[in-house]
Amino acid sequence: MAWDGTCDPDGTNSDASLSNGWQPVFQGASACVIALDGCSSDPCTTRITYGSNWLPAPNHPAQYDDVNGRVSWDRGCKNSGSNSSATLSNGWTPTFSGSNACALSFEYTACGGLYLNPVVDTNCPDPGVLVVDGGYVMACTSGNAAAAFPIRTSSDLVNWTQSGAIFASGHRPSWAASDFWAPEIHHVGSGYVAYFTARASNGRLSIGAATASSPLGPFTDLGAPLVQDPSLGLIDATEFEDSSGTPYLVWKVDGNAVGQHTPIKAAQLSADGTQLVGSTVQLITNDESWEGGVTEGPWVVAHGGDYYLFYSGNSYANSTYAVGVARATAPLGPYTKLGSPILTSNASWIGPGHCSVVQTPDGDWEMVYHAWIAGHVNGPGDGRVDFVDQIVWSNGWPSVPQAPSTHSRPMP
Repeated sequence: MAWDGTCDPDGTNSDASLSNGWQPVFQGASACVIALDGCSSDPCTTRITYGSNWLPAPNHPAQYDDVNGRVSWDRGCKNSGSNSSATLSNGWTPTFSGSNACALSFEYTACGGLYLNPVVDTNCPDPGVLVVDGGYVMACTSGNAAAAFPIRTSSDLVNWTQSGAIFASGHRPSWAASDFWAPEIHHVGSGYVAYFTARASNGRLSIGAATASSPLGPFTDLGAPLVQDPSLGLIDATEFEDSSGTPYLVWKVDGNAVGQHTPIKAAQLSADGTQLVGSTVQLITNDESWEGGVTEGPWVVAHGGDYYLFYSGNSYANSTYAVGVARATAPLGPYTKLGSPILTSNASWIGPGHCSVVQTPDGDWEMVYHAWIAGHVNGPGDGRVDFVDQIVWSNGWPSVPQAPSTHSRPMP
């Protein structure tokens, strides 16, 4: 089966004619998106075909461009004078003659098909994602449910299957009374450690840890909090390793609960990830205007010789919530913030944040995060659903183009 990339307007929709006679119809004018299988050894490629009003660069005879990897478009069309232009996820800005004249079609070959966000459409806040054995394991906040921290598994970051819980019903840690938040499962040393937040019997939010020989458990709690402060809550723990394999724990001080700043701190861990062995260092705090009273939800990755701290800022319960990033040359900093957030709300999805950042077997980087459905924010029965969108690295910084995405995209 083949397609020549032509996308024909059909009223408010558009259609494509395939070589086998099929004519799939797409919502929106001139916005066809099709994925075709290739040989298993073929690299993922995108063919971008431009509509008839496209203004090509000099010496560009073809009506299309072939690009290695995945390129997408959010269907935005910006008018400037008598022309209009679209901004693609790779930074290209094709220009078209006339107002609102943007028309592009996308053919993906050997990219694994298409998906549409959200990838988890039930309440699954604070998704912590681990890459393991060519697949992925995710754990989510469970609040005060009998079974703490549901676990899901996936082979592709899109299709998720329920696979138990970190703590089954009746097996929650004896020291933890309530508020089971922000779990993450990490491979540390020769085993796996689940880091999580819970409210201890003294009323303080504390960071716990539980160990297992498998990422699916069963997990055994340490028997007491791993990190606790007698005067302030501590939440949102994550683990990462430096270039030599040394593990570190990163967490948020819950100062906003008592009208204080909310620093994100870190310390070195023991080789098995069950003890702090280094001095505690402050990495960042809420000092940018967009962050409001909160920085939280940290996640650290190494890329290109630097360390990148992804974090969320402002109120999780409204459209101010967003994702920012800071960079350092050493695991404990000092970290310098990019400034503006790299992921914010749009008309469809509100308060995106508390992300995980993972690298796929193909080498692509993806962000997994939660958001509210517009019109259903923090009300009775409302929940945060989960998304996956591609990260692009440019000039030493990451971005998440056109996210939260609202249209079909090639599989991660």
